[in-house]
This record gives sequence, C-alpha cells and structure tokens, in this order.
Amino acid sequence: MTKVKTRDGEHAYIEQRAGVRGGAPVIAGTGTRVLDVAIRYEVMQMSPEEIMVGLPHLSLSQIHAALSYYYAHKGELDKEWKASLKKMARLRKGHRSALEQKLGRVKNLHR
Repeated sequence: MTKVKTRDGEHAYIEQRAGVRGGAPVIAGTGTRVLDVAIRYEVMQMSPEEIMVGLPHLSLSQIHAALSYYYAHKGELDKEWKASLKKMARLRKGHRSALEQKLGRVKNLHR
C-alpha cells in the first residue's frame, strides 16, 4: 500500500495504486475516490456526517482525511474532474441511452 506524501506531511488514509480507480487518490482500503467525497461536500453541499450516511463504509475520520487531501491538491483534482466531465459530454453526444433507443428522443417534451 502506497501512502501519498504532500508538502505538509502524510495523509495516512489516502493511497494511490495503478490498479485502483485508474491511479486516482482513494481512501485506503476502499475504492472510494477522494474526488467522490469532495464532490458530495463541495457540489452537493453535504456535511461530512451526511456523506457518512451515503457512504456507510467510511468513517468520519476517513471523510475528513479525504477532504483534507482534496484541499491540499484542489487545483489538480478540479482539473481532473473537469476533464472527466468533458469526456462524458463527448461520449454522450455519440451514444444514446437505452431509454432513448427504446422511446426515441425524449428531451424537451414540454415545449
């Protein structure tokens, strides 16, 4: 298990391994990405306790460690997240969902 080191010390609950989630930083011993926790906190405005309810396999200290790591590497992780959003948008343009394939285009029905 590789622990991630930062300028301010070691994040004991965070690891990165090539075979786990594409090498993204995860909470040690889980497949939960730091970014998964950070998005719930930042974008969905969930409290750490609410995140713990949604991800019951995590302890409160693991959630805080993930948020600490996120803020220590915010620029890098935000850039990774934005790139993944762009990739998803490109993929969606080329492929219709199973529901759209069965029902046809369902967007903007109320116009």
